[in-house]
Amino acid sequence: MQAFDLAGRHDAKADPALIADDERHFAAIGQSLEEQIAELNERLDDVRRRPGGHGQEAMDRDLEVHRIGGQLRMLRRFSLDLCLGRIVTESGDTIYIGRLGLTASDGRRLLVDWRSPAAAPFFAATHADPRGLLSRRRYRWTNGRVTDYWDEVFTAEGLEGHAALDDQSAFIATLGSSRSPRMRDVLGTIQSDQDAIIRASSRGALVVDGGPGTGKTVVALHRTAYLLYSDPRLGEGKGGVLFVGPHEPYLSYVADVLPSLGEEGVRTTTLRRMIPEGASLLPETDQEVARLKADARMVAAIEPAVALYEKPPSKPTLVETPYGDAVISVGDWAEAIAAAEQGTPHNDARDQVWDALLRIVTDKIQANGAGDPDRDYDADVDLDDWGDSDQEEDEFDAYGLVDEDAVDALRASLETNAGLLDVFGEVWPRLRPADIVGDLWEVPAFLRMCAPWLTPEEVKHLQRDQVVQAGQAWTEADLPLLDAAHRRLGDPDASRRRSAKKAAAAADRKAKAEVVSDLISHDDSEMKVMSMLRGQDVRTALLDDSVREPDELDPYAGPFAHIVVDEAQELTDAEWQMLISRCPSRSFTIVGDRAQARHGFTESWQERLERVGLDRIEMAGLSINYRTPEEVMAEAEPVIRAALPDANVPTSIRASGIPVLHGPVADLDEILDTWLAENAEGIACVIAAGSPDTDEGRVRRLSPEHAKGLEFDLVVLIEPETYGTGIEGAVDRYVAMTRATQKLAILR
Repeated sequence: MQAFDLAGRHDAKADPALIADDERHFAAIGQSLEEQIAELNERLDDVRRRPGGHGQEAMDRDLEVHRIGGQLRMLRRFSLDLCLGRIVTESGDTIYIGRLGLTASDGRRLLVDWRSPAAAPFFAATHADPRGLLSRRRYRWTNGRVTDYWDEVFTAEGLEGHAALDDQSAFIATLGSSRSPRMRDVLGTIQSDQDAIIRASSRGALVVDGGPGTGKTVVALHRTAYLLYSDPRLGEGKGGVLFVGPHEPYLSYVADVLPSLGEEGVRTTTLRRMIPEGASLLPETDQEVARLKADARMVAAIEPAVALYEKPPSKPTLVETPYGDAVISVGDWAEAIAAAEQGTPHNDARDQVWDALLRIVTDKIQANGAGDPDRDYDADVDLDDWGDSDQEEDEFDAYGLVDEDAVDALRASLETNAGLLDVFGEVWPRLRPADIVGDLWEVPAFLRMCAPWLTPEEVKHLQRDQVVQAGQAWTEADLPLLDAAHRRLGDPDASRRRSAKKAAAAADRKAKAEVVSDLISHDDSEMKVMSMLRGQDVRTALLDDSVREPDELDPYAGPFAHIVVDEAQELTDAEWQMLISRCPSRSFTIVGDRAQARHGFTESWQERLERVGLDRIEMAGLSINYRTPEEVMAEAEPVIRAALPDANVPTSIRASGIPVLHGPVADLDEILDTWLAENAEGIACVIAAGSPDTDEGRVRRLSPEHAKGLEFDLVVLIEPETYGTGIEGAVDRYVAMTRATQKLAILR
């Protein structure tokens, strides 16, 4: 099958002399893809046929299935359109650039991964700096066929290489095409300034500042894929990359982009997704409360709040058991509490403190002569049933475990001692995030102790109605505090699950040991086959109580090696702590526009980021608006400058020839119907204050807040004056207007 479909106005480009080399190369790519897909299918079937195994073996098998499956998904996602373009170097070599690397069975390199150093000139070359290139060709693919291509020649020699030159660059042509339900694929049209940012080092924090349409999100997504490919510090097992977006529609919009760039498995999230309560958070209507809770010091207040629950009792505790009594002194309690390993979440450390306490009490009772002489502590399994009895008994003697059953019985008694459990519950209670954060807003004295910088008036202002608190009506301003409480406390139910799992494993071991003992004692065969069960390997296999199904982990807990944050200008100081706590290396890509900050951004990026705890900050700017037509920007610029005279408004490089339409709201249906009839492709969006997010095929309806970061062919603003007042209203209007790539309508 021919790869090129250049009918109509592209007939001149269909000259066989211009595309013959590409056709031959695409044929080789197609054959290689078929061979590799067949080989991967065979390998996947082979891995799936292997025995399931157990423990690490089973995990390795599952990882192999996942890895091969990911490779297959990538190869099946694309066909020949894996190829983005080609470059011809000064040495005469022709190099084809792909979404991923591809090698033929004979070892010939068919595609070079776009992230490799060899592919860098494809994106970075300019006429001022050709980077050693004679020419560059970019393809436009539609349904697996090349429907257009563009050649750029950097030297006179490049003209000799059968180049088809026209007056439309690949980048501008791509911008003029309609949007799709997924974010448009711009990999083949990254410009030099964007490419330099994508390939910058991951050390420290890189800020990418730019106005609407400058390609910030393009840079953020491609930088994510590039860093995972090129930076060994971020690879598998090193923490990986977390991509943080502003809202759910944004994540849905870019969901298909990272796989198309050669990466699967990147975690994408919003701040709300990071905690269980995130989906139900309400807007914070009190601006003073929002301001106070946005302070990073409020996040730090969680630590002393939890510490107040980790104090030893003020007097000794008497513990009574059937095997003897013991007094736990205040010093003993302090010793048990000190057993909590530093950095362990409060609820996880509970087991550590409890185990230390039981050791202390057991030692005290043993020292006083514990034990019930009337009780028979026969072992469940006789040592003679397990190999060399003399050796086993010597080991037991060496470790002082002759009275192991007596100690176990004493410990079992302590585990269920009601008095001890009651006191321990007061000393180290199970805590939930709502307990800690709720107490801050309900108990003024508690808040004053944990946040001593607050004035009496501020403490009073932060108090919540207990009825509201009981209903857990958390607001967006509570998000970073709830997150800090989750991370500091851990799962309050994990201890119970571990205890249940431990008890089940012990019961399983006991049952298996009894079966083995019974089999050996009743073996009347001449060869005594059952005696083989005494072997150490068999014992380990039979009594293995390793966890088969690990507990479900929080996918956003981290730590991550690098975090990419889009629309970062909206984050409060407290919200920054959520991300910094998940990235110990302080390696960030921070993408935003100070002029699009809904609550204002009067300081510099350097000042803001240093205040929240980041250092090694590098700045990169984008000032060219590739997306928004001049006609739209001419109306949008005065809107933002009226509120922010020094706003970084980018310069548009294209005009659509379509003036901004003004009219009554009653014209909405007619405008949409006409546009849909005249445009077979593309997406329209109606933006109105308070609008619920809806998707009606090729028409989206969004609120101004949820339009941020997105782009549409047609944008219709309904009553933009209702979006709000002050900075927030101006920013929402500016952002909404600059979502349009072709046509803007403003209805009142």
